[in-house]
Amino acid sequence: MQGVLSGFAVIAVVIGVGYLLGRRGSLGEQGREVLTALAFTVAGPALLFTTLAKADLSVLFSARLLVTALSTAAACGVFVAVGALRHWGVGRTTIGALASGYVNSGNLGIPIAAYVLGDASLVAPVLLFQVVLVTPVALTILDLSGMGEKGPVWQRLLTPLRNPIAVGSLSGVVVSAAGWRIPGPVLEPLTLIGHMSVPAALLAFGLSLPGSAPPGRGRDRHLVLLSVALKALGQPAAAWALARYVFGLHGAPLLDVVVTSALPAAQNLFTYASRYRVAETLARESILLSTVVSVPVLVGVAAVLG
Repeated sequence: MQGVLSGFAVIAVVIGVGYLLGRRGSLGEQGREVLTALAFTVAGPALLFTTLAKADLSVLFSARLLVTALSTAAACGVFVAVGALRHWGVGRTTIGALASGYVNSGNLGIPIAAYVLGDASLVAPVLLFQVVLVTPVALTILDLSGMGEKGPVWQRLLTPLRNPIAVGSLSGVVVSAAGWRIPGPVLEPLTLIGHMSVPAALLAFGLSLPGSAPPGRGRDRHLVLLSVALKALGQPAAAWALARYVFGLHGAPLLDVVVTSALPAAQNLFTYASRYRVAETLARESILLSTVVSVPVLVGVAAVLG
């Protein structure tokens, strides 16, 4: 309980600071764009590189990871299927699918894993899976659909090699897999820069809130409500069913995968939406509502399975 509440409290305070800055106009008209660019092109890649360069990649090969991957695919797949039937477009459908299954494994998942599950490293498989596979695939789809840079087809096919988030993630994986040790004078500046990623994303999110309509009432209300339902209820339910009846997990391992799947949508999804200028309202409202709804869900999961 303490871990759930403390994790959400930290996020709420930083977003609140961003909201106040936006109301006062303290950072000017371009403040949100600058913070988004900082998180996407500099701080985010640095954080992912330094995290993955020191990670134990063996955690990727486990039953827990398979549960995470399959439950994520299930939640995202349902949204994609509905989006295709309703002709919501590639950009909106991609952002909505991410909001349906891409969990906040960093700034919220780590404290919850530490306080609720007793081990912060338990969120590592989710973090690695998302940054190594889900993020590069989703951003490549946005690039190839025309949301990113324009150019010849062959050039656009190489977008994963030019996308800062993908480059940071894949570079970290290469360093970890090769067993290389990064010298301190190189690693420490990158670590310091990476520490700006989460607060920059949260502040940018807060800056976007002043003047916004109440969530779930705008043009994308159906997409928002579907993504929140899938994220807060569908994904943890799928994780529980898979873990319990397919992989035979019980006790602490079962609690681990369900809690991590019940985490709300990650704030960096708004960074991606803003960067590609697509479905920004959908991303913002889905993150906000899924964060609110996930509080009682996480408390209930911890009480029932803990």
